[in-house]
Amino acid sequence: MSTGPHFNPAGKEHGAPQDENRHAGDLGNVTVGDDGCANFSIIDNQIPLAGPNSIIGRAVVVHADPDDLGKGGHELSKSTGNAGGRVACGIIGLQG
Repeated sequence: MSTGPHFNPAGKEHGAPQDENRHAGDLGNVTVGDDGCANFSIIDNQIPLAGPNSIIGRAVVVHADPDDLGKGGHELSKSTGNAGGRVACGIIGLQG
């Protein structure tokens, strides 16, 4: 829980990566294979590596359940996507 809430510098509602009205940190769901492994790449214009809204030093959090992308109708849909508990996290950095 120490990672804090979704990255949301514009004060928007929770949504899907393709939505205009979404937290900058709303990056969608990752599909995990039957072997428990996931490989993915994210390209997004709302999470820059430089400037006042840089994501360097911020956390990435993996939740236990699928994110409903703000469209599930649950009381938590517009704030967290009703994605369940936090099961893993890491800090974003640059290497090299």
